[in-house]
Amino acid sequence: MTESTLSVNQNPMRKVKLAKVTVNIGLGESGDRLQKAYQLLQELTGAKPVYTISKKTIREFGIRKGQEIGVKVTLRGTQAEGFLRKVLEAIGYRLKKSSFDEYGNISFGIAEHVILPGARYDPEIGIFGMDIAITLERAGYRISRRRRKKTRIPRRHRVTKEEAMEFLRNNFNVQLIEG
Repeated sequence: MTESTLSVNQNPMRKVKLAKVTVNIGLGESGDRLQKAYQLLQELTGAKPVYTISKKTIREFGIRKGQEIGVKVTLRGTQAEGFLRKVLEAIGYRLKKSSFDEYGNISFGIAEHVILPGARYDPEIGIFGMDIAITLERAGYRISRRRRKKTRIPRRHRVTKEEAMEFLRNNFNVQLIEG
């Protein structure tokens, strides 16, 4: 079978897949609220979050270099897919086209965590907003991350904006709106 007769859909290396979902709560401060955000993120995702650390000192915001200012968690596999379904249900399965970048990544925010299905309001914790970043890739992307003989992903193999939109439309029934 020649390459021209082999369609894109039949080649397993061309299949787009969900690589990871990253959930971030950035507070810009450390202390008790940061501990509550850590606890909330752990409860919502079922995974152990890590603290994000400031890279530089910003006096106007009262941030020092090396200070913990947020929490994030990276989900992969079935855990990522399950959480993504919950988040998309909370936003009504609608995403703006401006949320997609040119390399198959999608980012959007949620103003209040209480809109997630199964999440409840706890007065001790409060209400937090969060950013969700979805990374899509194809088989073979390991060549850019491996330690030995690292290589870049060729342009023809990268996930495009249109392919990312089609993936979400087909697999998660997402409606795309202008914006």
